[in-house]
Parts: sequence; C-alpha cells; structure tokens
Amino acid sequence: MTTRLRWPIALATLLGLATAVWAMGSVGFVALAHAALRMGTGGFLVFCGMSLLLYGLLGGAWWASMPGRPLRELPLFGWARTAREAANDLLPFSQIGGLMVGGRTMTGAGLPGPRVYAAMVVDLSTEMASQVAFTLFGIASLGALLEDGTRHRVAPLAWAGVGVSIAVTVAFIVLQRPMLRLAAKLAAKMLPDGAIPMDRLTAELTDIYARKGAVALSFLLNLAAWLFAASLAAMVLAMIDEPVALWRVIALESLIFALRGAAFVIPGAIGVQEAGYVLLAPLIGLDPQAAVALSLIKRARDVAIGVPALLIWQAREIGARRAGA
Repeated sequence: MTTRLRWPIALATLLGLATAVWAMGSVGFVALAHAALRMGTGGFLVFCGMSLLLYGLLGGAWWASMPGRPLRELPLFGWARTAREAANDLLPFSQIGGLMVGGRTMTGAGLPGPRVYAAMVVDLSTEMASQVAFTLFGIASLGALLEDGTRHRVAPLAWAGVGVSIAVTVAFIVLQRPMLRLAAKLAAKMLPDGAIPMDRLTAELTDIYARKGAVALSFLLNLAAWLFAASLAAMVLAMIDEPVALWRVIALESLIFALRGAAFVIPGAIGVQEAGYVLLAPLIGLDPQAAVALSLIKRARDVAIGVPALLIWQAREIGARRAGA
C-alpha cells in the first residue's frame, strides 16, 4: 500500500474506532456486555458454524462466476472466500487486501490467473448488483417508517448510505475496465509469472459474461447470501432474548450493509456499523443496546473465524514458497 493511501485509511480507521466507542458508550458498556453474554458459548459456536455456511454460499457465487470449473472444486472457492473475508475484516488494507488474499488462494491452488481475476470482477459485480436488490427491498419494507415524522432524524443517514452504495455499484458495473486494471495489478503482485496482459483479462471477462446462465446463478447465490446473513442476525437476536420479525431484521440489515458498502475505505467498516445500528435499530422497534450487542457478536465471529483462517492461509503460503524454492 502506498503512503498516499496508507495515511487516509489510517485516519479513517481511527475515526471509525472513536465512533465505535461512542456507539458503545451511548448504550452503556456494562448493559451491552450483559446483552452480548446472554448468547452463551454454545450459541456463539452455533452462530460461527452457521456463518461458515454463509461463506460457502459466497464461495458458490464465485465458483459460478468461473464457468467450466468442476463441482468438486466448490470447497476451494468456499475456502478462498473465507480467507478473503478474513482479510477484509481484520487486516488494515480495506477491501484490496481481501481481493489479494482471495486471488492468491485460487492461483496458488493451480487455477489459471487470467480466469481467476476476470471471475473476481464478475463476482464483485454480481455481489454488488444483488446488494442493490437487497437494499431496495429494505427501503420498500421501511418506507413508511422512514417517513414517520417522529423518526425523521435517521432518514438522511439511511438514504445517504443507500444512495452512495447504489452509486458505487452502478459505477462499478458500468466502468469495469478500471477494475480489470486493478485485477491486473493484483495479479502482478501475487503471481510468480508477473502481470496479466489487459487484452487477456478482457477476453476472459467477455467470455464469462457471454455465459448468461452462469452470471445469473452467481447473482442469485450472492442474493441468497445477503438474505442468509440477515437471517443469522435474526437468529442472534433471538438468542439474546431480543426476538424481532425476520422481515424487519432483513430490512435493518439491508441498510446496515448499504452503510458498510458506502464506507468501503474503512477496514471492516469499524464504527460505521456500530453507529448505524444505534441510529437505525429504533426503526424496527429494536433496542439500540441489543443492536450494538449484535454488532459486537458479529465482530467476535469475524475474529473467531478470521484469525485461524489467516494463520492457515499464511502457513500454506510459506509452505508453497519453500516448496518452490
């Protein structure tokens, strides 16, 4: 990461940490801890196990974005997506670090670099497009509440997050050539053979998009992953004795994910997620204390899964380099 990018990301991260502390303090640290602990060790382990299924769904969407790969490789895609999410959530590199880790996992397993990085662009496109559909559902579900005069103060935050998220998605889908250049740069850093020519990446991308069934499947699997992630949040709320109707949780999570998408430059969207829960939870009748507890449980899940995943990934990388030396 260049110095030009390092300092803005560092400052954004510090601001995010301060916001997270404010969000936790606004609902009370002791009460927040009690709410989170109501889940129990067993409940947390169940949540982590179900989250692995979520990564499997996301891996399936990536697999669909690379048509022609055999079904037996599906676990590899699930593992690559787990490592990618771990880097996104835990490393101070914003989303770029996750893309590098995911791409290296795939090419290190012997998959062709041009196809891997072109498929990564397609997968990101279908993931973001499915998030737009997911977010629009949330807006439709909460439309009446957002117009409620007693809660109008949160409407600008919600609409701003949604607007930025949709704008970024549309720009990403329409302007994919810059993403191809990013993919080429990632490949140059991660592949032992060096850079991939742009014309090769463009040819691979064109070939994948010509297979409309594969692209549609990737979109549907990513949309299923968004819905499944929201259902996991509903499960957590039930475990901490704060049950909320599933459709309301889906609506809340769609807005939270939109805010996270708008804050993509902040690693893990630290602070943005917590502040979003504090301000938006009342829209669905959820106590902000329970909402921030949900956020902390998600963070704990990310650490519990992400740290071992990154350690395993690093050990495999070291082993592969020693074998190739």
